[in-house]
Parts: sequence; C-alpha cells; structure tokens
Amino acid sequence: QVQLVESGGGLVQPGGSLRLSCAASGSILSINAMGWYRQAPGKQRELVALITSGGSSDYGDSVKGRFTISRDNAKNTVYLQMNSLKPEDTAVYYCNADRVRHYSGGYYYNVWGQGTQVTVSS
Repeated sequence: QVQLVESGGGLVQPGGSLRLSCAASGSILSINAMGWYRQAPGKQRELVALITSGGSSDYGDSVKGRFTISRDNAKNTVYLQMNSLKPEDTAVYYCNADRVRHYSGGYYYNVWGQGTQVTVSS
C-alpha cells in the first residue's frame, strides 16, 4: 500500500508565502512523477506543478514565476514553495504520485493524497 501525506497548508495573507510538503510511504523503490493539483469550490481540479524523477518540471500558467516545485528522491518527498500568493490561489491542494514502483515488483499508478487547505485572505 502506498500513501501520500500532505502538510503545510493554512491561512496566509495576500502576498505571503507557504511551503507544502508531501511524503510518500509504503516500501517504495522509485516514483516517476510527483505533482500538485488544486481544486477550488465549484471548479475542476487543475494542475499546479509537476516534477519527474529526473528533475524536469512543468507548471500551470496561473502559478508560473510564483510557485516552485522540488523533490527529494531519497525521501520520496515533493515540495511546493508558493510565493506572492493571491486570493485566487485559495483551494484544496492535492499531492499526486504516478508510476510508483513497489518493493513487491508491482506498480501503483495515479496515487492521491487527502489534500490540504490553502486559504489566501486578509
């Protein structure tokens, strides 16, 4: 069983910063891609940022230049540094891991965390 646990969400004022973390656990050998998605009330879930095991990254247009994704492969952990936060960044942020290789030899695909709330408000 592979699990993702997010942390670091909370309430922040516009212009402020937050750092999200997501740790994967469960006898993992490797993880191909890890990423962050978000879902605001009444809206579809959208990509925030994605990073491969090799370090290649991609960002949603609305966060480019403000958010930075990084990962520690040895710890199976992905981070999201969010700067210059705006009220429209308010959402539940979900961690995702794709093509997770397990010690059993099998793979887990498209694993999701439980989500962490980020609220940007004065």
